[in-house]
Amino acid sequence: MPIDVEKVTSAPPVRAAAVWDDREVRLYHLALGAGVPETDPGELRYAFEGHEQGLQVLPTFGVVAGGTGGVGFQVFEMPGVDIDLAAVLHGGQEIAVHRPLPAAARATTVTRVPAVYDKGKAAVIVQEATLVGEDGEPLLTQRNQIYVHGEGGFGGDRGPSERFPAPDREPDLVLEVPTLRQQALLYRLAGDWNPLHADPATARRAGYDRPILHGLCSFGMAVKAVTDRLLGGDATRITGCRTRFAGVFFPGETLRLRIWAASEEGDGNGGHDTYQLTATAAERGDAPVLTDARVTARTTRRGSTR
Repeated sequence: MPIDVEKVTSAPPVRAAAVWDDREVRLYHLALGAGVPETDPGELRYAFEGHEQGLQVLPTFGVVAGGTGGVGFQVFEMPGVDIDLAAVLHGGQEIAVHRPLPAAARATTVTRVPAVYDKGKAAVIVQEATLVGEDGEPLLTQRNQIYVHGEGGFGGDRGPSERFPAPDREPDLVLEVPTLRQQALLYRLAGDWNPLHADPATARRAGYDRPILHGLCSFGMAVKAVTDRLLGGDATRITGCRTRFAGVFFPGETLRLRIWAASEEGDGNGGHDTYQLTATAAERGDAPVLTDARVTARTTRRGSTR
């Protein structure tokens, strides 16, 4: 079997350098669609290094920090993993933010695989990775799930089923976010080189009529939308975010976001707000794209939002 469960889960953590500057940050934000309109001060805070409030960094940048696939994707270099990228789908993502990401840093990623689950027709590789700053303190920790079609059925644990169904009421906010036909090609410049997102032949081999958008790109767009509309444009408030990738999204489609807000009590370190959301492909009858998605943020005094 291309995945040797015992070997990969017992392997020592993989350490890799993650070095970035404001150029990579600006390119990442532009790949999410930032900078429209180009004169909006809020948009320029993502894309202009000379902004008077400084260049802010979405926490989702931490997953691709360093331009090599970033935090959590060193699994393909680990012993016991020999898989066809055409059989791979990113199943879910969770990010815990320990402190805001700087616009430039020399950091280290520490990645391990705590589990491989058997879903019958597919195996799910669970990765946990921490992005550590130069001072030795963590910046963020992320866990993701990689579905590998055709590698299940080895008699392993099916794993937990953690779901966050959408509230049984109308959403508090509905947004439609357009994408570019070349958006996947732009996002690849952040370091995720999977040909599934660029090569038509690879996409057809995986069962799609054309390349699909990276799940992390659609997730980053959703987190940016919550930041802009509900957090006053302040990404430093975000303490965590997560999603399950429920379906494919094609570049050029419109991402429809439905967002529900719920305030939660503090835990001694101040209160926080939770925003639950779903994302669908508007042109394909609201086909699911993101489900079980949440963004948590530190509570602050309510003010105007953009």
